[in-house]
Amino acid sequence: MPARKRVAVLISGRGSNLRALIEASETGADYPARIALVLSNKADAEGLRIAREHGIETAVIESRGKERAAFDAEMHALLQSKGIELICLAGFMRLLTPEFVQAWYGRMINIHPSLLPAFKGTQVHERVVASGVRVTGCTVHFVSPEMDEGPIILQATVPVPPDATPQSVAAAVLEQEHALYPQALRLLAEGKLTIEGQRVRVL
Repeated sequence: MPARKRVAVLISGRGSNLRALIEASETGADYPARIALVLSNKADAEGLRIAREHGIETAVIESRGKERAAFDAEMHALLQSKGIELICLAGFMRLLTPEFVQAWYGRMINIHPSLLPAFKGTQVHERVVASGVRVTGCTVHFVSPEMDEGPIILQATVPVPPDATPQSVAAAVLEQEHALYPQALRLLAEGKLTIEGQRVRVL
């Protein structure tokens, strides 16, 4: 069996999807990726504690007060020094420079709590409920320089009942995120994803 891909998870907060990725990678030797590093731009991110509990190396590069280019260059150097092959963004609240994205294009993925291209950005669940849509969900996509616009890998749907609240929608979507993100990472680590323009072919 080929060596498992070394993955870095970038976080800024609680690490909910981080936990799902870690648990998937610990299910057995057949999972093709290993979380080798959890990197945060905030020293008090709860996800760092989760990583340490699982014996995963952590690192902090504080973003406050740093120019984006300098921050991304420092992060890129660290990831390379750790032999990282793939990146998962999990609640990483920083806009990445085009240079960083280009360096990792096709090897960096993100999860967003809507069915992209609908409801990009923040305050997603509030906007979903206010809009009156009947279905929402989550999307795993490759990261591109434009926010929430990279080629889509996988999506999962969640119904939005008439009495839905942003909180109830968020809980339902998060449950789907925890199942979807490890699936997408598996496909990426197994080399089963090919980007063709704005579309992703699953081999």
